[in-house]
Amino acid sequence: MHHPEVYNGEEPGDPIGVAVAKRDARTLDMVQAAILSDNVLLAYQPVVQAADPGRVAFHEGLIRVVDPGGRVIPARNFVGVAETLELGRQIDCRSLELGLRALAENEMLRLSINMSARSVGYEPWVQTLERGLGRSSTVAERLILEITESSAIVMPDVVSFFMRRLQARGISFALDDFGSGYTAFRHLRDLYFDIVKIDGQFIRNIHAEPDNQVLAQALVSIARHFDMFTVAESVERAADAEFLRETGVDCLQGYYYGAPTIRPAWDKTRVTGGRGDLRQA
Repeated sequence: MHHPEVYNGEEPGDPIGVAVAKRDARTLDMVQAAILSDNVLLAYQPVVQAADPGRVAFHEGLIRVVDPGGRVIPARNFVGVAETLELGRQIDCRSLELGLRALAENEMLRLSINMSARSVGYEPWVQTLERGLGRSSTVAERLILEITESSAIVMPDVVSFFMRRLQARGISFALDDFGSGYTAFRHLRDLYFDIVKIDGQFIRNIHAEPDNQVLAQALVSIARHFDMFTVAESVERAADAEFLRETGVDCLQGYYYGAPTIRPAWDKTRVTGGRGDLRQA
């Protein structure tokens, strides 16, 4: 498979650029093959209540692909390369399909699924959503769709209309990586996200970083003003969790509370693709 888009912007004589482009092309081929052969799955990470970390508010379903060697490959290794291509829309469709199936199978589950704003008008994605919502009358109210800040601000008017239409059916929306882009603030008032997830760059080691403390407090204040629920991403230390709790963050997500796993507590029979210990992915 040839991916001419990967080579844009690189001079033919640039050996580093050529090497990166070849690596990206191999990644795209691997992901495409995994989707065609259905070697894809979700890893689930808990999002806990800050006031009572023993209680899970919801889980995030994170797409994974299984390579020919049986290794589980996390989304960060391929989503950036695939996002602007048709393959990115296919990834969104498969993530949604897997998430909706999990919601139908477990009526106690509340789950967030990632999508790009570029999938808003993608007919296969819309068809996947409609099929999934038809499986159970409670699926919509237990589904959260996560859209990254950088994706949402590309076409805020389209995203706003899309969100309002689905929110009327009970679906919630989360703004992922909140604070990572400086242009989104002017759109917050119009987008009406239910949840904002504060980007991990402000959260890691926040108990010892005064600048990040001020920034995180400002983001929480903005979210509260617009009546949006807050989640801190990338919580990795008890001291960070305590600071965030005192700051008024509603929920916490990160390795301190649980790594993404393809074998969640509610499904101990899940065994999909690959060799070795796949419980954490």
